[in-house]
Amino acid sequence: MSFPLVSIVIPSYKPAHFEMCLRSAIGQTYPNTEILVSDNCPTEEIKEICKRFPGVIYQRSTAMREQNVLSAFYSGKGEFIKPLYDDDLLHPFCIERMVASFQSSPDIELVFSASQVIDISNMRVEARRAFEASGIMSGIDMHRYMVLNLRNHIGELTTVMFRRAKLWELGWHKLFVRGSHDFTKGLADIASYINFTENGSVFYVDEELSYFRHDQRLQSNSNAHSNPFFGNNFSDYIDLAVSAHETGAITTEELIGLHETLVGVNQRLGAVFPQMGEAFARYTAYRENLV
Repeated sequence: MSFPLVSIVIPSYKPAHFEMCLRSAIGQTYPNTEILVSDNCPTEEIKEICKRFPGVIYQRSTAMREQNVLSAFYSGKGEFIKPLYDDDLLHPFCIERMVASFQSSPDIELVFSASQVIDISNMRVEARRAFEASGIMSGIDMHRYMVLNLRNHIGELTTVMFRRAKLWELGWHKLFVRGSHDFTKGLADIASYINFTENGSVFYVDEELSYFRHDQRLQSNSNAHSNPFFGNNFSDYIDLAVSAHETGAITTEELIGLHETLVGVNQRLGAVFPQMGEAFARYTAYRENLV
């Protein structure tokens, strides 16, 4: 096994759990990593923590939210990029297992794993397993599975690793775009997974290699109280179905087959999130040209 450089990139804003997050990156068994922190914290707390760990690459960022994420991604120099959000954790074997998975086949563009949701006290809340065994699947099959089930079975960006070459091939402005829709404010993770694997494969590791922290007190995209675009995490599933048809991932019959499901989603959430009505209107206009 060779040991290509892996960039563990940490777009950061919240200092509460940051040191534990950083230690989980430093504590990897894999011998060839760089750890890059892109810090948008309004205080100096994250900067001061990084000072205590020699070798950590620290960059101050004025970019907000998804722009800070992109800044971190494109600053990595490794053959592989491993995202890690500032309150999440990696298992010590995470990088080692994922690099080995990439080396099993040259057409693998994305690796993800089973994961665990943890709370503020690091207690395990929910185990998440996409499948019953490790294995490879085509990018188009992954795309279709997520669209036809309206489900992100991969999880957050903390649970994936991807090739830097593919990241640069896609480019900053196209990473979160599918078809005619920009998913930056909502399902940016799903859009990027589809883009990474469109002409390749994805490998699933059936081991718990990352830990996603769910803490409603924190300012994060998973917190409805702090994320003004939280509704896009639901409305984007409607746009995802349309974009899948636009790009040929699903057929007209399959899109029509999703109609009752999309109607139901809009009825349940339309009164809560204004984005739902807007997305459903776009879907309705698109569908009228098909039937």
